[in-house]
Amino acid sequence: MSLHPNEVLLAPVVSEKSYSLIGDRKYTFKVHKNAHKTQVRQAVEELFGVHVVNVNILKVQSKPKRRGVTKGIRPGWKKAIVQVREGDTIEIFEGAQV
Repeated sequence: MSLHPNEVLLAPVVSEKSYSLIGDRKYTFKVHKNAHKTQVRQAVEELFGVHVVNVNILKVQSKPKRRGVTKGIRPGWKKAIVQVREGDTIEIFEGAQV
């Protein structure tokens, strides 16, 4: 499936764990459910102008949730952890404080 780079990367993941990985030059993104490693690598390199060294992709499983009597399911999604070359940074993560 051919996806435009803006369609591959959906959002940065904002969590304590993802911000602790920034010291190792690893950045975490929520990605399209049909995207694969090559598409994620090309999208990050094109959108942010950095050289990607490694890409890890994992699926976050859906979870059943309950609030009182009402039952539901939180949707699952796909996450990519991207490591960039030494000296490269992605600016959208640099302004936030942990």
